[in-house]
Amino acid sequence: MQDEKSVLRWGGLAGLLGGILFIVIFGVVAVFVGLDLTPEEMIRRYPDIRAARTVENSLYLLVLILWIAHFLTLHRALRNSSPAPALFGSVLGIAGLGVLAAGALPHVATAPISDLYHATEASLQDQRTLVLSWQATLGIFDALLFVGLVLLPISLVALGMAMFRSPAFGKRFGRFTVGLGVIGVIAATVVLIDPLSPMAAFGFFALITFNLVLGSKVYRLSRETAALTPAYDS
Repeated sequence: MQDEKSVLRWGGLAGLLGGILFIVIFGVVAVFVGLDLTPEEMIRRYPDIRAARTVENSLYLLVLILWIAHFLTLHRALRNSSPAPALFGSVLGIAGLGVLAAGALPHVATAPISDLYHATEASLQDQRTLVLSWQATLGIFDALLFVGLVLLPISLVALGMAMFRSPAFGKRFGRFTVGLGVIGVIAATVVLIDPLSPMAAFGFFALITFNLVLGSKVYRLSRETAALTPAYDS
């Protein structure tokens, strides 16, 4: 029982901390990087914002690692009452987070392009070509982002269904999680049709809210021995 409590405690804190750090990332981008920059503006300004981009991407990767721990913990908390949806939801969630993690460090690929762009011997034609290379490189990372945003909302729906039969979570948290999953699915569908749509922000909003709320709930469960006993809702 003590081991179970420790897993829930650390998993809940991981979800909470990841959600808070994601909000910090938005602040870093808004203050030090800027929003709605074109590829040409981004590559031209990159030497000035390189440090901020590195911090942003590193924090983003840390958030995803923390959320993987949270999803593993949710599977542990839900597997006794609803093994199938708990398993499918956690596996899809971890797969989605893994895909996002694969594209979490775009500065590793874009920094060399920026160095070539700002080299003294780079001609105007070279710079135009490098802008296109920059845009194509970011397109690959965007593709990974979209795949993750498709998988994760589906995982939230499955985890929400698992919560319906869990005495520790119940129907209230189940409906809440399914609702966030539906919002994420709608946002992902729109983004798949129109990749330039700002609806991707709603997918991230659903993920942040889910990890903050459920992270807090899982942490509280670590302090409630009675809630850890497998049972079914009436």
